[in-house]
Order: sequence, then structure tokens, then C-alpha cells
Amino acid sequence: MQKETEIKLRVSRETLAALREHPLLKKRNKSGWERRELMNQYFDTPERDLARAKVALRLRRDGEEVIQTLKTRGHSVAGLSERNEYDWNLPKAKLDVKKLDGECWPEELAELDKKTLKPIFTTDFVRERAEIAWGRGKTKVVIEAALDFGHVIVGKQKEEICELELELREGEPAALLELAAELAATLALMPCDISKAERGYRLYDANSYSLSLPAPQITAETPLDDAFAALSWHLLSSSQRLAEQYRFNGHWRLLLDWVENLAELRALLSSLGQAAPRQSTHDLRVALDALLEDWRPLVQAGVDDEDVRKAAPEQFLEELEDPRWGLFSLNTSRWLLARTWAADRNVRGNRQGAAQLGSWLPRLLGEEATSLQLQRYQQQPEDLAEQLPRIERIQAWLHHARGVLEVPEMDRLYGELKQLALLANEPITDESLDARKQQAIAVYQNRAWKMLLRI
Repeated sequence: MQKETEIKLRVSRETLAALREHPLLKKRNKSGWERRELMNQYFDTPERDLARAKVALRLRRDGEEVIQTLKTRGHSVAGLSERNEYDWNLPKAKLDVKKLDGECWPEELAELDKKTLKPIFTTDFVRERAEIAWGRGKTKVVIEAALDFGHVIVGKQKEEICELELELREGEPAALLELAAELAATLALMPCDISKAERGYRLYDANSYSLSLPAPQITAETPLDDAFAALSWHLLSSSQRLAEQYRFNGHWRLLLDWVENLAELRALLSSLGQAAPRQSTHDLRVALDALLEDWRPLVQAGVDDEDVRKAAPEQFLEELEDPRWGLFSLNTSRWLLARTWAADRNVRGNRQGAAQLGSWLPRLLGEEATSLQLQRYQQQPEDLAEQLPRIERIQAWLHHARGVLEVPEMDRLYGELKQLALLANEPITDESLDARKQQAIAVYQNRAWKMLLRI
């Protein structure tokens, strides 16, 4: 068994060719590019039991070699994935179910009849790979770079494979992100944690690709730094999956959710006070603001305009063809992995970052609720939009962490605030102004809101 640590980056055909000649890869390439044709057959039961268990089983023909591989449930965060991999060389291209036993076989599949395993789809592609190595401080980094081009094939359907895969052989995982970010500075590289196997299943069944990720496990005792990191990783990972699926099927709801994820990440960034000094978050805030400036007005316009919704998929493909999205994703991953916000803060900032969420969050929400001055916007609803950043900060924490608060009616308050934010974004009309006024009253009279004002 070996542990596989890698990052997958979706690219265009033109970018794939540019990567082969990229000066950075040329400089660090210690082996030259080796070209191989890989033919892969994936197996599962008719009920897709392996897919549900997050297990991939394949036979690969690599030249004269036949390799049986089992990849078990792993861990993926913002495109950087880790999972256990088991390989067996076989004398012929026939699945050997006797190998699928012992510690490699997941316990949840113990009762599975392995005789029911059948071919489901193929992924056939040409791989050009090279050993990329350099010195990083006092340590050596070795990464296998693979340029893959081919197709996932399910019956008469197929989807193109065009990606850069970076797999860590020696060194720290941060080196993967550093290399990817350097390449993404001038090339459109889209972090994408959907494996070739997941693509096959998605082609086999369009609904098999799950957008939902496990919610971060945070409690009242979780330190603020840890809670912020967990929520930010979650939002970044979710935004990447939403971007991939919207690129694939163009469903409007996915674009709305993508923008909401980015807005929540932006709100969390600006809520931490001295725990995250503004200088440490500057570059990330600027990048997020640029994305939101372009995409938030579009999704707002598209709510009532079908032409905008129809044009959006093509516009989103143009976004993905620009380096901006990939570079933002990779730089954010590096920022979170290094916990950059905590690097140069003062004693008070360190104390705040170490504070338990259950004591820090009520104070933040109480201060924000008091500063919002909802009574004013019951009389002057036309000015409510100026308070959107504050509303969104409250809303983001209530969305993901209201369970740590011992305050009644938090679920209802979250819903009322969400409606208030929607109304604040709407164009001003007599009808919308009246709706804003009534919604401000509804929030102000909420029992949980009144308790926050007393904190």
C-alpha cells in the first residue's frame, strides 16, 4: 500500500501544450517527458456499491504491464487529495478478486459478492509524465507531473480528459500547491477534485456526482482559528465542486450557490478582527472582491431574466479560460495551509485566535447586531444596502456555526436575515422598500435577535 497525495488541475488543450514547454517545468525536469498510452477498465456492481463506498477498482494496461488498482475512501480539500492505493501486477487482463481481501478491502463491503463486479466504463488516455525536482529550503521536493489527454467512455458517450496531475513523491504537500500556483500565474489551471473514476460514474449517471461535502465538525470549544480554517476550507472546496459541475451541465442553481460560497468566504474574512490583521487578508480580499464584482450582479440580473441565465454558461467558460479562478483557488489553499492570517499578529490577536468559538461568536454577533441599527432602516429602507457587508457577516456565521450558540430561534433568525439580504440587493421600488421595512421589523422582533442585542 502507498498513500497518494496529489492535485488535479483541469486545463484546455492549448494549456496542456504550453505546460510541456513551460520554463519552470523545463528547469526542474530531471527525467524528460515519457509518453505512455494507458487503457483503464473500471469495475463495480450493477448497484454501484463501490461508488457509494468511495472506492475505485480498475485494471490498467500500461504497455505490456497489467496492473490491478484499488483506491479507497480518501480525503480531499480544495483539490488536494490523499487516499490509500493498492496495486497488483497481473499476468493477464482479468480481474483477480482474490486480491481484494484483508486490510485493503473496506469493512463496509465485507458482505459484497465480488462475483457481481462487472466493467462499468473505461478511461483511455495518453500520459506524458516527468520527474520534477528542486530544493525547497533545506529539503528536497520530488513531484511527478503528468499531462493526460484522452476520454472517459461509457457506451456511446464520452467526455474529454485534459488535465495536469501533480503527485507528491518526496517533500511537503505545500510544495504541490506552490508549484501549481506558480504555473497558474500565467496559465488557466482549474483545481478539480473529481477523479477520472468520478467522471466515468457521472457520465454513467448524471446524478451520481455529489456536490455536498461533509460539514465541518466545530463545537463551542473549538478555537476560533480552527473554526475559521475548517469553514474556509469547506467553502473553498465546495466552490470548486460547484464550478466543475456548472461547467459540466450549466444548471443555474449551481452558479447561484458558487457566488454565495464566495460571498460567505469574503464575509468570514472580514469578521475576525485582530485575529486576522487586514494586511494578512489583503490579497485574498482583493481577489474575492474582483470575482464578486463581476459575478454577483450577473446572478442578481439572472433571477428574473432568462436571457441572462442562458448566456451565463458561456461566460463562465470564459472565466475558466482565464488564469484568475485557478490562481485564486490555489493561492487561497496555500494561504489556508500556512495559516497566514496568524503569522504576524500581536498578542491580542493570538489570544483572540485561541478563544473558544462559544465565547467569541456571541460577542461578535452582539456587536454586529447593535451596529446594524435595524430601527433606522425601518424608517429609511432605501439605505439598507449599505449594511449588506454587516448582514452577510452575521449570516455567514449563523449559516455554519449557529449550532454552537445556546440561543433559541437561531434557525428562524438565519432565515429572516437571508430574506433581508435578498431584499437589500433588489432594485429600489415602492414595493421593495415596503418589503425591506417589513423584513427589518421581522428581524428586529425575532427572539434570538433581541438576545444578541443584550450580549
